[in-house]
Formats: sequence, structure tokens, C-alpha cells
Amino acid sequence: MGRLFSFFMVVLVSVVAAALAQSASNVLATYNDYNPEQIGWDLNAAPAYCATWDANKPLAWRKEYGWTAFCGPIGPRGQASCGQCLRVTNTRTGSQETVRIVDQCRNGGLDLDTGVFRRLDTDGNGNAQGHLIVNYQFVT
Repeated sequence: MGRLFSFFMVVLVSVVAAALAQSASNVLATYNDYNPEQIGWDLNAAPAYCATWDANKPLAWRKEYGWTAFCGPIGPRGQASCGQCLRVTNTRTGSQETVRIVDQCRNGGLDLDTGVFRRLDTDGNGNAQGHLIVNYQFVT
């Protein structure tokens, strides 16, 4: 029984450590005009990198969260990031949004849909600067 408990604890600690490793702080977030509402949440019309794998997901899945491109410093890349969700926090105001990764980017951070960017930018500072500084964490 003691060995089983020790094994369970090692596995639990490993899972928690892996989850904590999938986050980053003080990341640049810009915005992109995906306009999912106007294109019927169609990833092919975006056009988004992840459309190859996720365009045929149910409409409810595509609409569940705002969209983002991901090129952050920590986390999976390419196809492995497609469809995953991030909890994004504006470091200046504390406002939060959950977003779904639908695309890749090159800015070293996130490229949020304009609607998500506006909801996070509760004090207008991001709009004035053209970017936000955010923290993100991968969530299920």
C-alpha cells in the first residue's frame, strides 16, 4: 500500500508540474481581425493555420471561446497547439479571457482576435499602445 501511495504521489506531482510549466508571464499580445462572428466561425475563411485540423469541429466548439494565434515563449507549437485553450490575463488590469488557439503568429506572444483584445483592454491602454502585456496559462 505504501508503494502504491508513493507512486500515486509522484504521478500527481509530475502532472501538476507539467501543468504549471505550460504558462508564461509578461507576454506581448497584439490583435488580428479574424472577425469570427462575421465569417460564421469558419476557420477556413479566417484563414487560420489550424483550419486543416479543426475547421470541421462542431460550430459550438468553434464558437465557445474567442480566437487567438499562438507563438508564445512556452507551450506546444504547430499542430500540437491547435484547438488548445489559454486563460489570458491583462497584467495591467487583471481582466481575463479564455481563448482557443486557431492560428500561428510570429510576434513571440499572442495575436488575439480584436474582440478578445478589446474585452481584455478594460482601461484602453492596450489600444493606445497597440498591444497588451499578458500572462497566459494553458487550460482544459
